[in-house]
Amino acid sequence: MSLTYANMSLDRCSNQRKNKRWLMSEFNHHQTLFCVINDGMSLFPHENILTPVYLTKSQLDCLSINSCIYLGKGCIDERIEAVEPASTRSLFAVDFQKLRFSTQEQLLSFGQWQNLREVTPNLTGLDAAIQALAKALVYWHNTHQHCGKCGNVTTLVEAGHARRCTECRNMSFPRTDPAVIMLVEHMFPDGIARCLLGRQAKWRTGMYSTLAGFVDPGESLEEAVIREVLEETAVVVENPQYITSQPWPFPASVMLGFTAVATSTTIDISQDDLDDCQWFSRAQLAEFYSEENTSNTTKGAAETHNKAYQYRLSSTDSISSYLITAWKNKEIGQY
Repeated sequence: MSLTYANMSLDRCSNQRKNKRWLMSEFNHHQTLFCVINDGMSLFPHENILTPVYLTKSQLDCLSINSCIYLGKGCIDERIEAVEPASTRSLFAVDFQKLRFSTQEQLLSFGQWQNLREVTPNLTGLDAAIQALAKALVYWHNTHQHCGKCGNVTTLVEAGHARRCTECRNMSFPRTDPAVIMLVEHMFPDGIARCLLGRQAKWRTGMYSTLAGFVDPGESLEEAVIREVLEETAVVVENPQYITSQPWPFPASVMLGFTAVATSTTIDISQDDLDDCQWFSRAQLAEFYSEENTSNTTKGAAETHNKAYQYRLSSTDSISSYLITAWKNKEIGQY
């Protein structure tokens, strides 16, 4: 299994992008591509949602380098028209709201806006990672227009990987909020191992996920795992073990995946916002609905098939689905 949004093979050119001459050369290069983000949404062709629309500078009238964010350089995909296969090119992210109205109108002829998570199953790993990176950086710029020290306006610098205050010159850099997400397991007296999954009321009917929560200041990741499980369910856990991580720009997090062993099993969700929480065995998880169960069926058949399931996993682009599936297959965990 591989984690969605984590297949970033672009060279971010951290040193080169600070060189204004080099950056301008890449910005003006005929092979350079631009990824436009509109309120968190990505641009896709009208006829399909298999490949994001990457635009050239000539397709974006009066585009200024001061409104672009450098993403990186690499081999994208030879499906993109008007560039040589396997050639290396730079990519920039552009905020749709920063474009001229006439350019915005023109983009509507190129494609349609789609929420990234809704189309991720159709994308290559690299396309999903590029769109996630672009989305995250555009979001950060939109939410850090003013200095955190003096409150004055900030401007984009260092190819979009920093903002500088116009008054006190304080520099701020893109931030990612760390959140732990954990597969909690326990071996019950009947000799059956079970994992602890919860759900929120706003989720679709029957969907369950691993527990998760943000890391507090002055707290280790392991401490956050123990605290979050206790706060949400009153279940006591020990021995948190790191598994893997996933960028999660929805809007600006990185998910840090763990397993942990429960030393108690009584669930109490009255002190938190969970709608329900239960222990599930591997046999029960095998009966959950997941997107993979109907990957080879038509949409209509898939919807009919879905109705036969009482429970369902979170979407396959999430680290939650990754952890649950890995535990079900006995690839992670103590039991």
